[in-house]
This record gives sequence, structure tokens and C-alpha cells, in this order.
Amino acid sequence: MYGIAIDVGTSGMRMHAVDLNNKQIISTAITVRHPVPGANVMDHLTFCIEVEQDLANRLLIDTANKLTKLLDIDTSKVERVAVCGNPIQLSIFQNIETRDLAFAGETARRVRGVEVQKRDARVIDAIDLGLNLPEKCQLYVPPAIKHEIGADALAMMYKTGLLDMKENALVTDYGTNAEMALKVGDNIITGSASAGPAIEGQHIKSGMLASPGAISDINGKDEWRCTVLNDDILPMPGDTVSPDTGTIIDEGDMHGRALGITGTGVIAAIAEGLDSGLIKMPRVTTFDKKLHLQDGVVLEEHDVVEAAKTFGAMRAGHFTLLEHAGLMFEELDIMYMSGASGTYVDALKARRVGLLPPTCDQIYQFGNTSLAMALDLIRDPELLDELQVLAQNIRASHVMFASDEVFEKVFIQELAFWTEGMPMEAYNMMLEVSDLQPLPPITKEAKVTRTVMRDIPDLGYKGLKVLRDIGLYIRGSFEGCTGCEKCVQECPENAIRIRQGGVHGFELEVASDLCSGTACMRCQRACPQKCFKFHELQKGLLKS
Repeated sequence: MYGIAIDVGTSGMRMHAVDLNNKQIISTAITVRHPVPGANVMDHLTFCIEVEQDLANRLLIDTANKLTKLLDIDTSKVERVAVCGNPIQLSIFQNIETRDLAFAGETARRVRGVEVQKRDARVIDAIDLGLNLPEKCQLYVPPAIKHEIGADALAMMYKTGLLDMKENALVTDYGTNAEMALKVGDNIITGSASAGPAIEGQHIKSGMLASPGAISDINGKDEWRCTVLNDDILPMPGDTVSPDTGTIIDEGDMHGRALGITGTGVIAAIAEGLDSGLIKMPRVTTFDKKLHLQDGVVLEEHDVVEAAKTFGAMRAGHFTLLEHAGLMFEELDIMYMSGASGTYVDALKARRVGLLPPTCDQIYQFGNTSLAMALDLIRDPELLDELQVLAQNIRASHVMFASDEVFEKVFIQELAFWTEGMPMEAYNMMLEVSDLQPLPPITKEAKVTRTVMRDIPDLGYKGLKVLRDIGLYIRGSFEGCTGCEKCVQECPENAIRIRQGGVHGFELEVASDLCSGTACMRCQRACPQKCFKFHELQKGLLKS
């Protein structure tokens, strides 16, 4: 008999197949994008509210069914499934109300007639969600701590050991949604920075998620040695190149195999670029304003600025939690990093660009804690009751960064620092005006402990399968459409195609995993006939 562990992340889905007899992982399958249109969790939430949650649910479930086929097991023998993720992703997956996650405060929800949903631990029949699994297969869903503090945050605290720490400790999942928790004594303060997709290599011209072929690290000053993930998602030596021109100085084991750059590689390139003078924010100082890596992969000024905004959101989030706890930077002892980016990134480079507080003495890098906790549930279903008790007993308060004054004040300075070149002296002066503590410099090296070599430590004896093309399309036909393809040309993600047919002569098909959703809408604005209605398109038929 088999079990399947699932992590529904903001940037994609990951799965393990497990042999229930010996508890060993058999195989692993991942997507490289999320099937619901949008670049971050708020885009996915907006899609549910403004477009159609049923459609978002169908996209997720259809993707899960496609991914299950890649696990190379007899699915008729799957006995149980466990799924973990943030509150929005788990709500979409289960198709339960999401509007309570969109509005901060009881008053905002009450005036809209929105009730807070219970997100306790539950066991349901997998077939009821549309999963192509046996009738008696049960799905285990771990609990949220509060409706804003989800199962992924619980996994992050549980798997890193944060809850047992006596020292002041901060943990962050370095992903698009950037969940973070600060533990001071018995109290925990949480937040979510919505850092954006650049942290995972998305919305970067040559960007990609952490998967085979991704440049994951850069080392050097005048000559840059690239590190590239191999087929087992392990970092291997790539080429040494001149960042000014891309000229190969020395070929590495991964020569010719780089497909793009992941978020950790972007972080490393910016850290090295700042140190070498190739970057003077917000400018790249090379002759063509590009940083050249191996195999034609480049970073442009736009990429650097996009990533820097992520750095600013992360640092503002950490700053905000410390201020709410009344804790000085110098009083923070330990930093935990989780998620793919938290695993592969050079922690000291990440600290140089502000992704970690500058004063912590110890840094621990963990893997994908959400998938790891789902795996624990597959191996021991009784853990679900333990997690429910744990979630109920955690004394946690959640800071909504979107409406928090401290976050707003710090993030404004971060934007000025990264996008306008504000000096650090001016940055700290503005914080002092706002009665906030200054940002101290890095004065000592931290001890870094990498607990795993990749974000998914064990791929199983059958290895990893990557679903690069999810192959799900949403479509529609609009009265007045002439088939001019202006929307196709305007789409920055090449997500749209048009063919003759449909109710009104032409039918548009949008690759759901490529589309940036309601945060973009360039297709609709580009339509000369003004007949393209994005929201109506989303309500069209789904096909693969």
C-alpha cells in the first residue's frame, strides 16, 4: 500500500510517493509553476474572489492528478494522502471559503457578511475533492494555528524545532509568501511579507524555480563561478565567466546545462555585484547594463530592482516583528531558514543583502518543512491529533503587514534604499525620525549550519520527475474579437494563443500556469476592440 505527501506552495506543487510498509520514499514529482493565474498568494486569492474559486480549485486538483501519474506507482493502492500549505492554498485545494483571509479585522469581515472558517485538522475522503484515488483513500489536512497562521507556519515551527527554543529565535520560509515567526520566551509573533515571486526566480527574465538546470549560486569578484543544480537537484560546479561579457574562463561539470537562474542565484549575483561595484543600486554598471552568467543566462537592471524589492519586503517584515516584540536586533540569537530558497542560498550572501538580520550568531538552513510535515503524517497518521493540540496551545499573535504602521514606515525606506540609492546613513536617520531602532551593520560572522543539501532531502529510489508544462488552459470567445492578436503580442509571459472557432469566431486560450492573472491585465488593456473581458475569459471552459 502507498501514501502520497503533498505540499501546495504558492509557486508550485510537490509530491512524495511513500511505501507504507517500510515508510520509505519511492519517488518525487514537482511542478515548476502554480496552475492558478497569478504571481503570488494574493493574486491567487484575488482570482478566487473576483473570478471563480471553483475554477481555481479545479486547476489545483487537475494538477494534483497530473502530478500523481508521474510518481510511478499503482494509484489503486494509495491508502492515504496528506497535504500541507498556507491557508489560502489549502482552502483552494479543499474548495472552502477564502474571503475571510482577504479582509483584516473582524469589522471588515462583518460588514461584508464574511464568516471566519474553521481550519482545524481534518480527515476527509480524497475522492470527494476530485482526486483520482480509491474510494477509501483518506486525505489528512493539518491544522492552522489561527485563521491567518496556517499549517505551513505550523510546519515551519514544528520541523525547525523553534517551539522548543529558549533563545530569541526567528524563522522564515523564504518563498513568495515569506511566512515568518519570531519566538521571544513563550510568545510567538507571526507575519507574512508577500515578498513576491523574484525570491524564487520568477518575474526574472532568465528566472526559474529550483529545479535541474537552475543556476543556484555565484562566487567571485572579477570572475564568477556559477553553481548549477543537477538532475538530482544537487548544486554542482558550473562555468567560471566574466560577468561583464559572459566570456568563459573555465568550464565546469555543468557546462552547457544551465537553463536559467533561481532566486538564490539572483541573491548571490546581487551580493557579489554590490561588493565588486558591478551594481550601484539601482544601476548595473556593465557596458550593456547586464550581468552575464554561463550558457547565455543574464540578469538585467529590471531583474536586479525586482529582486531588491523582495529584499526590502523581507527586511521590513523582520524589522516589524522585532519592533512589535520590543526586541533590539542585538538581542536576536538564532535564525532559521526554510523553503527551497532558504536551503540553497548562501546564507552569508543573503545576510549581506538584508534577507537575514545582521546580528544573529547562529543560522540554520532547513529544507521544505511543509512537505516534510505532510510526509510525517503519511508515516504516522496519529500525529494529526498531536498537531491539533499543539496548534491550540501555541500562544501566537499575527501582524498584518499590509495595514501595519511599522512595516509601512520601514518598507518606504527600503524602497528608497534599493530603488533610489538612498545611503544607509539617511535610511537610519529616517527610522530615528519615526522613533524606530536603527539597522545595525554586520559586525561579526555567524555560524551557518546547513541541515540538508537540497530542499527535498530524499527523492526516493525512483528519483525525481518534473512537470514543466502543466498543460491546463482556460478559454473564452468574445463578441467583437477580430483575431488581431494584440493580446497575444502584449502578454509578457507568452500565455495566450488564438484560434478560429468558438461562439464568436475566435477562441482565446490562456495557459493558466503562465498567466500573471489579475495583477497584470495587459491583455485586456491592449485589446483595440475593448471586447477582451479577462474575468469572463476565466469563467470559460477548462481543458488540458
